[in-house]
Amino acid sequence: MGLGNQLPDMMLRQRGHLFNWVPVCLALGIGWYFTLSEEPSVPFLIALGAVVLCLAILAWWLPEAVASVAVGVALIMAGLILAAARSHAVAGPILGWRYYGPVEGRIVAMDRSQSDAPRITLDKVRLEHVPPTQTPQRVRVSLHGKIEGIAPKPGLRVMTTAHLSPPSGPVEPGGFDFQRHAWFARLGAVGYTRVPLMGVAPAEEGDRELALFRLRMAASARVRAALSGDIGGFAAAITTGDRSAMSQETLQDLRHSNLAHLLAISGLHMGLLSGVVFSAVRLLLALHPLTAMRWPSRSIAAGAALVAASGYLALSGGNVATERAYIMVAVALCALMIGRRAISLRAVAVAALIVLILRPEALMGPGFQMSFAATTGLVAVFGWLREVRTEALPRPLRPVMAVVLSSAVAGLATAPISAAHFNTVAHFGLVANLLSVPLMGLLVIPAALTALLLAPFGLEELGLWAMGLGLRWILVVADIVADLPNARGFVASPSGWVLPLLAIGFLTLVLWQGRLRWSGIPMICLAFYLWQTGERPTVLIADTGTLVGVMTPQGRALSKSRGAGFIARNWLENDGDGAQQAAAAARWGGSPEFGSIVHLSGKPAVAQFSGCAPGQVVVASVPLPPEMSANCAVYDPPKLRETGAIAMSPAPTGWQVVTAKDRVGNRLWNRKTRRRSRDQ
Repeated sequence: MGLGNQLPDMMLRQRGHLFNWVPVCLALGIGWYFTLSEEPSVPFLIALGAVVLCLAILAWWLPEAVASVAVGVALIMAGLILAAARSHAVAGPILGWRYYGPVEGRIVAMDRSQSDAPRITLDKVRLEHVPPTQTPQRVRVSLHGKIEGIAPKPGLRVMTTAHLSPPSGPVEPGGFDFQRHAWFARLGAVGYTRVPLMGVAPAEEGDRELALFRLRMAASARVRAALSGDIGGFAAAITTGDRSAMSQETLQDLRHSNLAHLLAISGLHMGLLSGVVFSAVRLLLALHPLTAMRWPSRSIAAGAALVAASGYLALSGGNVATERAYIMVAVALCALMIGRRAISLRAVAVAALIVLILRPEALMGPGFQMSFAATTGLVAVFGWLREVRTEALPRPLRPVMAVVLSSAVAGLATAPISAAHFNTVAHFGLVANLLSVPLMGLLVIPAALTALLLAPFGLEELGLWAMGLGLRWILVVADIVADLPNARGFVASPSGWVLPLLAIGFLTLVLWQGRLRWSGIPMICLAFYLWQTGERPTVLIADTGTLVGVMTPQGRALSKSRGAGFIARNWLENDGDGAQQAAAAARWGGSPEFGSIVHLSGKPAVAQFSGCAPGQVVVASVPLPPEMSANCAVYDPPKLRETGAIAMSPAPTGWQVVTAKDRVGNRLWNRKTRRRSRDQ
């Protein structure tokens, strides 16, 4: 029987389950857009839209099986159009040069950088001698040194003297693209200042977003006043999304024990809060015969939980992860209100579809991938278990088994994604989660809700005290687990095809109906094989020429023990290497076995350099005179500005060179802004 005869039977078996593939097809189109090397032109997008419309119309007359395929193709094309439209919708000026001078703007966000420095985000920005058409919509400035002058406050208009630069590209070809991330965050420049802030104008009144921002910061300060130290910072993080009071040491412990997800206001927190409110309201309604028998208590409780979740969304700042969690919870609660099953693969598909339509760029982030992988896996596994008889398991053990199973399933579903993005595996993460996550639902979230209800009466400290007990336990667990021998494993970054192949295999296994679903297992195995056999570049060159990394049998050797720390850390993590920069620099030798790599750092090194020999690769952090580069390959700042970071691997005729520019292509977020002269 040919494929043409089998297709109708296969598609007939999928009847009632095809909707689950709608966000998958849309995601394929969105992923297609982000892998393009050239920005699609407007005429091309219009033509593609016309094809989508034609396919949608033809689907009404085509046979059912063929129509389903046509709709899938149309959705893939629609995903590309949607992502392109979103990219143009958030367009704004990008600073095209390094700037040093006065910076004025309104504070719209406050957090901390990876170096633990306070950081502010400004909108309504003014830069000296920069026309409004070239001024970024938002800039982010780290406050280095002692914080003096005006303390940062939500909505306050401030001025300082800062160093600003355009968002940087990937630290290596195929690495994380911060330029793309900044584009969708509307960040046109990032930088730092060592000058105190000066207040220019008080916070504006009447702005709803700023009012919520001020409320968040006030609530965070109130929480931290009642709970000191990291416990207060932890409490502020899970109630208001403000992580600025968390120490770097505690954050590292949470990451190394696989408990960092408890910091993010995501599906766990939103689900627990909604569950607590839903259960409490339904219990109250069941206490009186009138409300228990005549009122639709389940729908009322779901409505109350939706109101609570909406308030939590507003209080937490409404970042992407929280919005995604809110949408998933809202879909489930709305299903309850209309008498449908709250937790199903269809509900997950609806939530994913809404998130992708509102923020197509979320697909490329680990948050979206991990949350929907965990949710899809949990719903699928517990759906299969409905058909399994569990009477043999003693009733008291069933909740315990449910917690263990849910932690294991969520961990297995998210582990490859976490390892691919963060290059680490917490070996004891399941144990840490089993000891911590139940306490979030039994004590921490109910105590936080109690504190919120008591806050108008000035009695919130009672709820916060109970909340602090639970958080103290979690931090103790994180500290103990993170200090265990071999608590962490390091994993090299996979090639670009690994995660998509894993996702398609996983979704085929979960969503497809019939024997073909088992084809997902070979796809998953192939993805892990490609991951395992992938090779890292032999030589990496930073886009500034300030650092070179050469792979040796002992691991990557770095040309400097200090400086370019962010780049060094990312290279080593992508190698799956847990060494510090100083240790990696100790591996550096003047003449690697496979060729001659010369790194000239600074003007004195260039002045002492007599010239290169044939076959050498010379990397310099300052421009080299032309006569020095006649016989060899030279990568200095002028050339690296055109290529971005560089990866090199041995080839039969020399070196195979891949540049970051080759990988990211010519896209909206990496096009340079032409600098205007000051007299223009």
